[in-house]
Amino acid sequence: MTQSDFVPVTVLKRDAFSETISGHLADRPDRRVAFRKLEGLPWWSRPIARFLARREARALKAVQGIAGCPVLISADRRGIMRDWSEGTPLQLAQPAEAAFYRDARRLLREMRRRGVTHNDVAKPQNWLMTPEGRAAVIDFQLASVHRRRGVLFRTMAREDLRHLLKQKRAYAPGLLTASQHRMLTRKSLPTRIWMATAKPIYNFVTRRLFDWSDGEGTEDRLEREGPRIAAALDARADVTGHYTCAFPLPGRGSGLYTFAETGTGPEALRPDLPAGVPEHLQCVPRLPRDAGGTIDAALLSLIAANRLDEVEARLQAEPELRPVADVVLAGRLNLTDRILR
Repeated sequence: MTQSDFVPVTVLKRDAFSETISGHLADRPDRRVAFRKLEGLPWWSRPIARFLARREARALKAVQGIAGCPVLISADRRGIMRDWSEGTPLQLAQPAEAAFYRDARRLLREMRRRGVTHNDVAKPQNWLMTPEGRAAVIDFQLASVHRRRGVLFRTMAREDLRHLLKQKRAYAPGLLTASQHRMLTRKSLPTRIWMATAKPIYNFVTRRLFDWSDGEGTEDRLEREGPRIAAALDARADVTGHYTCAFPLPGRGSGLYTFAETGTGPEALRPDLPAGVPEHLQCVPRLPRDAGGTIDAALLSLIAANRLDEVEARLQAEPELRPVADVVLAGRLNLTDRILR
């Protein structure tokens, strides 16, 4: 299977280390797949990106056949292709049934038998609830395949389980047993050392250099800059509607994202706007609106934050929004999968 067999449909996210695209196989339009593309990356990130891709491919090969793990199709220097994992991210599904958490433990147990630890299940978006109510995991970039079942392996496997229990505490706290409560309060010694030494450095690199800091100041920016953006766009006869919201911005907390309903392009609007804001200005022929004509601010906020799972849930519930929303989605400017914290 080669990249030429892949038909891209939607860019899901993009960062310095890869671009993730959903699509289907050329000869099987009914088979939805995901492709982590490694081409076109900045020169400085390529060695890290290829290192992470090799880890992911190795881990995916090791977990093939485990229910709830992605099915690997191909992996080479251009990227990794896998079957699409159907399901709802944990922060949306919020499972409250004991059966889900039993199945999630089964999944981690089977991975452990293969010598694999995921190492990133602290993120709820890496857990899925399948349409059948079972557990699935995605994003194996940080996963490890262990040749020896020594202290390091046992510690990392324990941390995977502890992070699953943290998800259980968040969404179904009443299901936690006494022993699980104790496990949550007792970090392993390597974890405590990591938290005290390496974690601050890790946070600096990921949050200051590659990631997004918290959302502090978001409302202040909207209150300060929002009216100026609105006034500038209201003064233009060729803009028939607009909406501005916050979105995660690399290393600087949050940025402002403005959607403008207009037949012109952003280069024509920028001279009338305050210098440097908004960070993203997307011009669209139509904005999604409700039956009364009010702009659907909630849907646009989800698109600005690139929260595609939640967007899709809205569109499935309200299919009349899809024709307009699909056009906005296709041209969206924020392709990170981060969220404001």
